[in-house]
Amino acid sequence: MLEIGDRKTALLALTLLVPAASIGIITGLYIAPGGWGKTVSALCQLWLLLFPIAWCVLVDRQKLHLSLPKRRELRAGAIWGIAMFAVIVGIYSLFGQHWIDPVAAKEKARQLGTNSQNIYLIVEAYFVLVNSLIEEFTWRWFVCNKCQILIPGKPAIFLSSLFFTLHHIFVIAAYSDWRAVILGSFAVFTAGIIWSHCYLTYRSLWPSYISHAIADLALAMIAWQILFN
Repeated sequence: MLEIGDRKTALLALTLLVPAASIGIITGLYIAPGGWGKTVSALCQLWLLLFPIAWCVLVDRQKLHLSLPKRRELRAGAIWGIAMFAVIVGIYSLFGQHWIDPVAAKEKARQLGTNSQNIYLIVEAYFVLVNSLIEEFTWRWFVCNKCQILIPGKPAIFLSSLFFTLHHIFVIAAYSDWRAVILGSFAVFTAGIIWSHCYLTYRSLWPSYISHAIADLALAMIAWQILFN
Protein backbone atom coordinates (compact mmCIF):
# COMPACT_ATOMS: atom_id res chain seq x y z
CA MET A 1 0.00 0.00 0.00
CA LEU A 2 1.30 3.41 -0.95
CA GLU A 3 2.27 5.78 1.85
CA ILE A 4 1.31 9.44 1.94
CA GLY A 5 5.00 10.21 1.69
CA ASP A 6 5.21 8.34 -1.61
CA ARG A 7 2.42 10.47 -3.06
CA LYS A 8 4.05 13.67 -1.81
CA THR A 9 7.34 12.64 -3.38
CA ALA A 10 5.63 11.84 -6.67
CA LEU A 11 3.81 15.19 -6.59
CA LEU A 12 7.10 17.00 -5.96
CA ALA A 13 8.72 15.23 -8.90
CA LEU A 14 5.86 16.18 -11.21
CA THR A 15 5.88 19.78 -9.97
CA LEU A 16 9.58 20.12 -10.73
CA LEU A 17 9.35 18.52 -14.16
CA VAL A 18 6.04 19.18 -15.94
CA PRO A 19 6.15 23.02 -16.14
CA ALA A 20 9.59 22.95 -17.80
CA ALA A 21 8.11 21.84 -21.12
CA SER A 22 5.70 24.78 -21.30
CA ILE A 23 8.35 27.25 -20.09
CA GLY A 24 10.67 26.22 -22.90
CA ILE A 25 7.96 26.43 -25.56
CA ILE A 26 6.57 29.77 -24.39
CA THR A 27 10.03 31.32 -24.20
CA GLY A 28 11.24 29.94 -27.52
CA LEU A 29 8.10 30.63 -29.55
CA TYR A 30 6.54 33.70 -27.94
CA ILE A 31 8.72 35.66 -25.52
CA ALA A 32 12.11 35.51 -27.27
CA PRO A 33 12.03 33.58 -30.58
CA GLY A 34 15.73 34.19 -31.11
CA GLY A 35 19.07 33.18 -29.63
CA TRP A 36 18.08 33.67 -25.99
CA GLY A 37 14.78 31.87 -26.45
CA LYS A 38 16.51 28.95 -28.17
CA THR A 39 18.91 28.70 -25.24
CA VAL A 40 16.13 28.59 -22.67
CA SER A 41 14.20 26.10 -24.77
CA ALA A 42 17.27 23.87 -25.11
CA LEU A 43 17.92 24.01 -21.36
CA CYS A 44 14.32 23.04 -20.66
CA GLN A 45 14.61 20.12 -23.09
CA LEU A 46 17.78 19.04 -21.31
CA TRP A 47 15.97 19.28 -17.96
CA LEU A 48 13.17 17.06 -19.26
CA LEU A 49 15.75 14.38 -20.00
CA LEU A 50 18.21 14.72 -17.14
CA PHE A 51 15.79 15.35 -14.28
CA PRO A 52 14.04 11.95 -14.54
CA ILE A 53 17.43 10.22 -14.72
CA ALA A 54 18.74 12.07 -11.68
CA TRP A 55 15.51 11.49 -9.75
CA CYS A 56 15.54 7.79 -10.58
CA VAL A 57 19.13 7.33 -9.43
CA LEU A 58 19.31 9.75 -6.48
CA VAL A 59 15.77 9.66 -5.05
CA ASP A 60 14.15 6.41 -6.17
CA ARG A 61 17.45 4.50 -5.96
CA GLN A 62 16.71 2.58 -9.15
CA LYS A 63 18.96 1.40 -11.96
CA LEU A 64 18.21 2.32 -15.54
CA HIS A 65 18.37 -0.42 -18.14
CA LEU A 66 17.65 -0.77 -21.83
CA SER A 67 15.98 -3.90 -23.18
CA LEU A 68 15.83 -5.00 -26.79
CA PRO A 69 12.35 -4.82 -28.40
CA LYS A 70 10.24 -7.95 -28.62
CA ARG A 71 8.37 -8.83 -31.79
CA ARG A 72 4.97 -8.05 -30.30
CA GLU A 73 6.23 -4.64 -29.16
CA LEU A 74 7.47 -3.83 -32.65
CA ARG A 75 4.19 -5.01 -34.14
CA ALA A 76 2.09 -2.94 -31.73
CA GLY A 77 4.21 0.15 -32.35
CA ALA A 78 3.97 -0.22 -36.12
CA ILE A 79 0.20 -0.78 -36.09
CA TRP A 80 -0.51 2.20 -33.86
CA GLY A 81 2.00 4.34 -35.76
CA ILE A 82 0.52 3.61 -39.18
CA ALA A 83 -2.98 4.25 -37.83
CA MET A 84 -1.88 7.60 -36.35
CA PHE A 85 -0.07 8.52 -39.58
CA ALA A 86 -3.28 7.95 -41.56
CA VAL A 87 -5.40 9.92 -39.06
CA ILE A 88 -2.99 12.88 -39.01
CA VAL A 89 -2.81 13.09 -42.81
CA GLY A 90 -6.58 12.69 -43.06
CA ILE A 91 -7.31 15.41 -40.51
CA TYR A 92 -4.89 17.79 -42.20
CA SER A 93 -6.41 17.12 -45.61
CA LEU A 94 -9.93 17.74 -44.33
CA PHE A 95 -9.38 20.60 -41.90
CA GLY A 96 -5.79 21.55 -41.15
CA GLN A 97 -4.80 22.98 -44.51
CA HIS A 98 -7.68 25.46 -44.20
CA TRP A 99 -6.85 26.44 -40.61
CA ILE A 100 -3.08 26.88 -40.81
CA ASP A 101 -1.77 30.18 -42.16
CA PRO A 102 1.29 29.32 -44.29
CA VAL A 103 2.55 32.91 -44.17
CA ALA A 104 2.55 32.94 -40.37
CA ALA A 105 4.10 29.46 -40.27
CA LYS A 106 6.91 30.52 -42.62
CA GLU A 107 7.58 33.63 -40.56
CA LYS A 108 7.77 31.57 -37.35
CA ALA A 109 10.15 29.14 -39.10
CA ARG A 110 12.30 32.11 -40.17
CA GLN A 111 12.46 33.37 -36.58
CA LEU A 112 13.48 29.90 -35.38
CA GLY A 113 16.03 29.46 -38.16
CA THR A 114 14.34 26.43 -39.72
CA ASN A 115 13.35 28.06 -43.00
CA SER A 116 16.26 26.39 -44.81
CA GLN A 117 15.43 22.99 -46.27
CA ASN A 118 18.68 21.40 -45.07
CA ILE A 119 18.34 22.76 -41.55
CA TYR A 120 14.70 21.73 -41.46
CA LEU A 121 15.59 18.14 -42.43
CA ILE A 122 18.21 17.97 -39.67
CA VAL A 123 15.82 19.40 -37.07
CA GLU A 124 12.98 17.09 -38.06
CA ALA A 125 15.27 14.04 -38.13
CA TYR A 126 16.11 14.89 -34.52
CA PHE A 127 12.45 15.29 -33.57
CA VAL A 128 11.35 12.08 -35.30
CA LEU A 129 14.17 9.83 -34.10
CA VAL A 130 15.49 11.38 -30.89
CA ASN A 131 12.96 13.78 -29.40
CA SER A 132 10.13 11.23 -29.68
CA LEU A 133 12.24 8.79 -27.63
CA ILE A 134 13.03 11.47 -25.04
CA GLU A 135 9.34 12.36 -24.79
CA GLU A 136 8.36 8.73 -24.30
CA PHE A 137 11.05 8.33 -21.63
CA THR A 138 9.92 11.50 -19.87
CA TRP A 139 6.14 11.45 -20.25
CA ARG A 140 5.43 7.72 -20.23
CA TRP A 141 8.20 6.12 -18.21
CA PHE A 142 8.60 8.90 -15.64
CA VAL A 143 5.45 11.03 -15.60
CA CYS A 144 2.98 8.19 -16.11
CA ASN A 145 4.66 6.13 -13.40
CA LYS A 146 4.55 9.07 -10.98
CA CYS A 147 0.89 9.65 -11.82
CA GLN A 148 0.26 5.98 -11.03
CA ILE A 149 1.65 6.63 -7.55
CA LEU A 150 -0.38 9.82 -7.17
CA ILE A 151 -3.71 8.39 -8.40
CA PRO A 152 -3.43 4.67 -9.15
CA GLY A 153 -5.37 3.09 -11.99
CA LYS A 154 -6.80 4.46 -15.22
CA PRO A 155 -7.10 8.06 -13.95
CA ALA A 156 -3.30 8.20 -13.96
CA ILE A 157 -3.32 7.62 -17.72
CA PHE A 158 -5.61 10.61 -18.25
CA LEU A 159 -3.61 12.81 -15.87
CA SER A 160 -0.28 12.01 -17.52
CA SER A 161 -1.84 12.60 -20.95
CA LEU A 162 -3.13 15.98 -19.76
CA PHE A 163 0.36 16.94 -18.60
CA PHE A 164 1.72 15.78 -21.97
CA THR A 165 -0.84 17.90 -23.83
CA LEU A 166 -0.27 21.21 -22.01
CA HIS A 167 2.91 22.36 -23.75
CA HIS A 168 1.66 21.13 -27.13
CA ILE A 169 -1.21 23.61 -26.89
CA PHE A 170 1.30 26.48 -27.07
CA VAL A 171 3.08 24.86 -30.02
CA ILE A 172 -0.13 24.43 -32.03
CA ALA A 173 -1.33 27.96 -31.18
CA ALA A 174 1.89 29.43 -32.59
CA TYR A 175 1.12 28.12 -36.08
CA SER A 176 -2.67 27.94 -36.39
CA ASP A 177 -6.02 29.31 -35.24
CA TRP A 178 -8.26 28.30 -32.34
CA ARG A 179 -10.00 25.54 -34.29
CA ALA A 180 -6.73 23.75 -34.94
CA VAL A 181 -5.71 24.30 -31.31
CA ILE A 182 -8.83 22.52 -30.06
CA LEU A 183 -8.61 19.67 -32.57
CA GLY A 184 -4.85 19.32 -32.27
CA SER A 185 -4.91 19.35 -28.47
CA PHE A 186 -7.57 16.64 -28.45
CA ALA A 187 -5.46 14.59 -30.86
CA VAL A 188 -2.35 14.97 -28.68
CA PHE A 189 -4.34 14.05 -25.56
CA THR A 190 -5.73 10.96 -27.29
CA ALA A 191 -2.27 9.96 -28.50
CA GLY A 192 -0.97 10.38 -24.95
CA ILE A 193 -3.65 8.01 -23.68
CA ILE A 194 -2.76 5.43 -26.33
CA TRP A 195 0.97 5.67 -25.64
CA SER A 196 0.47 5.50 -21.87
CA HIS A 197 -1.74 2.46 -22.31
CA CYS A 198 0.92 0.86 -24.53
CA TYR A 199 3.61 1.51 -21.94
CA LEU A 200 1.56 0.12 -19.07
CA THR A 201 0.51 -2.90 -21.14
CA TYR A 202 3.98 -3.91 -22.34
CA ARG A 203 6.06 -2.21 -19.64
CA SER A 204 8.30 -1.15 -22.47
CA LEU A 205 8.82 2.13 -24.33
CA TRP A 206 9.32 0.45 -27.70
CA PRO A 207 5.64 0.35 -28.82
CA SER A 208 4.97 3.96 -27.87
CA TYR A 209 8.32 5.16 -29.23
CA ILE A 210 7.85 3.53 -32.62
CA SER A 211 4.29 4.79 -33.04
CA HIS A 212 5.30 8.24 -31.75
CA ALA A 213 8.14 8.44 -34.28
CA ILE A 214 5.82 7.48 -37.15
CA ALA A 215 3.25 10.07 -36.02
CA ASP A 216 5.98 12.74 -35.85
CA LEU A 217 7.06 11.74 -39.36
CA ALA A 218 3.55 12.55 -40.61
CA LEU A 219 3.70 15.96 -38.94
CA ALA A 220 7.15 16.62 -40.40
CA MET A 221 5.92 15.82 -43.90
CA ILE A 222 2.93 18.12 -43.50
CA ALA A 223 5.13 20.93 -42.16
CA TRP A 224 7.47 20.48 -45.14
CA GLN A 225 4.53 20.91 -47.50
CA ILE A 226 3.43 24.07 -45.69
CA LEU A 227 6.87 25.66 -45.54
CA PHE A 228 8.44 24.70 -48.85
CA ASN A 229 5.66 23.93 -51.36
